[in-house]
Amino acid sequence: MLAKSPHAALTRLFDEVGTVDCVGVEERVAKYTTRSIKKVSKVKGLRLATSMVDLTTLEGKDTPGKVASLCQKAMHPHPGLEAPQVAAVCVYPSMVRHARKALGSDTAVRIASVATAFPSGQTSLRTRLAEVKAAVADGADEIDMVINRGAFLAGDFAVVQDEIAAVVEACGDCALKVILEVSELETYDNIRAASFLAMRVMREGDFIKTSTGKTSLNATLGNNQVMLEAIRDFYLDTGIAIGMKPAGGIRTAKQSLHFLTAVKETLGDAWLTNERYRFGASSLLNDLLRQLEKEKTGAYQAPYYFSEAAESY
Repeated sequence: MLAKSPHAALTRLFDEVGTVDCVGVEERVAKYTTRSIKKVSKVKGLRLATSMVDLTTLEGKDTPGKVASLCQKAMHPHPGLEAPQVAAVCVYPSMVRHARKALGSDTAVRIASVATAFPSGQTSLRTRLAEVKAAVADGADEIDMVINRGAFLAGDFAVVQDEIAAVVEACGDCALKVILEVSELETYDNIRAASFLAMRVMREGDFIKTSTGKTSLNATLGNNQVMLEAIRDFYLDTGIAIGMKPAGGIRTAKQSLHFLTAVKETLGDAWLTNERYRFGASSLLNDLLRQLEKEKTGAYQAPYYFSEAAESY
């Protein structure tokens, strides 16, 4: 019996979902960086980006105290500055209960937890599902899972989808963010195809996400654009609105405005909310606060003026 050809399986999937005009994507995203944003719109954009941050710590040296500090930063980004709360704190499953204790129940800040053997995903499905269920039981509002990249690249698409569907079920009412790990998918065509595979077994209000932040290549305007266009095309086909989370490598307020420009011009205002768009970029927060302070006072503050945020990705 002949082994299934990954190339043949990918070709069939590309025929279903379409391929990417790489030159067109790069030309389009280059234009986002040239947009002129006036003062009032800039302040609105900075505040919006702040409200979309998933403030993150994903290190082996994480402690309950560090997580509690992160939660305080999430709820009160900077005293004296009218900055919104961030969207969520993102922690390992073992830290979820500590985040829940620190946040309490009277806050809109959500608790997101990476799961499914983040960042590699290289454990049994039973173990990965147990990790999801444990995080949910401890109080997580959202789960960030990694797809089985090996199965995708081998052309075993049913395995990829079945595993995502199993995690959806394990999440219950929690939102799910499916991490594609774009650097390991290697091409825009693969990123688009993987986006469709995931979205076909996801629910309204779930997200697709670029990266774990643990590889050499993370979120770029290019791979963000490919995924936004996949979301748009899927929505036009099905009416199901899937969210988007670029993660890793977005460190400046200026970059965040470029990404928000991409969202507005590709998906429209309905996606300009933290219910449909997030930044997995904790080091971004302080630069957003610094820019908001500058717009308020006319002067830049030194970086140490703002309390430290975790900078895992």
